[in-house]
Amino acid sequence: MKIRSITCFYDPALANARKQLQTQADFLQELESTLKDSGFEVQSKRLATSSFTRYPCPQEENDLIKYIKDLEGMAKGMGFAYLSCGPAVPTVSKSYALVPRILAETNDVFLSAVIADSYKVFPEALRETAEIIHVTSTISPDGFANLRFAALANVNPGAPFLPAAYHRAGTHPAYAMAIECADVVLKGFSENTSLEQARKAVLNELQDNAEKLTELIMSIENYSNFDFLGFDFSPAPFPEDWCSLAGAIEAVGGIPVGQAGSLAAATVVADTLDRGNWKRSGFNGLMLPVLEDSVLAARADAGELSMKDLLLYSTVCGTGLDTVPLPGVTSAEELAALLLDVAALSVRLGKPLTARLMPLPGKKAGDKTHFDFGFFADSRVMSLDAKQVRPPLLGDEPVQLAPRHTYRAN
Repeated sequence: MKIRSITCFYDPALANARKQLQTQADFLQELESTLKDSGFEVQSKRLATSSFTRYPCPQEENDLIKYIKDLEGMAKGMGFAYLSCGPAVPTVSKSYALVPRILAETNDVFLSAVIADSYKVFPEALRETAEIIHVTSTISPDGFANLRFAALANVNPGAPFLPAAYHRAGTHPAYAMAIECADVVLKGFSENTSLEQARKAVLNELQDNAEKLTELIMSIENYSNFDFLGFDFSPAPFPEDWCSLAGAIEAVGGIPVGQAGSLAAATVVADTLDRGNWKRSGFNGLMLPVLEDSVLAARADAGELSMKDLLLYSTVCGTGLDTVPLPGVTSAEELAALLLDVAALSVRLGKPLTARLMPLPGKKAGDKTHFDFGFFADSRVMSLDAKQVRPPLLGDEPVQLAPRHTYRAN
């Protein structure tokens, strides 16, 4: 188990914001040293702000991009590896069109876009988001820029995993921890033949680490100066078999991911995480990023895992569709159809979901993928069975929905 990120949350529009951020950075440096001295590996420190639509600068394109680039440099100078500038939002419709250029002119800036909230899907925002993904895929020849962008459906502020991370505007500075712990889940379900014993082994390991981390946080004198939002024990994988969450799912029932029965296995793992008793922030659910998980990547490479499988698992997983390689010719209309399914699932099930989709220029379904990036495994481009969705389903009016549990039988 590792700490993937200590994510700091901050609103640049607050009074004395820059001075406050330096204080936060100093605190995180002390926290990182304390954690490392106690045997916890910290991979990175990251900064997440309120939505860039609320930044204290002119919202004209050139002014905003300059502000973001300056903020990126300042964050780097304070020890933050990455900066998440929050989402484009439906109330500022022009914010969506700014995203591709911001991504093109920065190196370590992450962004997102809202496509749904708790009770409705926003068709225009969804179409704009699909266009962002389509345009961003052409920023570099390998389509890699979409790694720094995600569509958000019903996602609250305070999630420590990027690109979903953003801060609630006007609120106190805060921080949270994103945990890489797929290895713990894999070990628990691989080494125990009893389902309940496996669940207990996983929960005990995660719970023990949460308690140790909490004690270390509280040992720092100024820990209470910032709000600790909690832990996100979404079992983030690493692209080797010893740290594969898909491998853990397969260990539950001996069923390859993509075959009948694997949804039930995924549900068991998700339910196990729900039983954890720690302070929560973010998703705390299954994380199934195709290119970041060696077993998922292998199943996609073998043609044993489909887009519809991933959508099915989104009904029980934590984060939705993540690092999914798609054909480079995928149109914005086809992407919008897929995003619509994600958004509808999110609202109807009353759960947060994201979509990080990666059309790869020059690649078609079935082509091999390879990135010179230590967090990606080799795989194959997945096919997308999609066509343009037309009105009335995807027209101009918001699609009003409600979580199923809100309705009561007479």
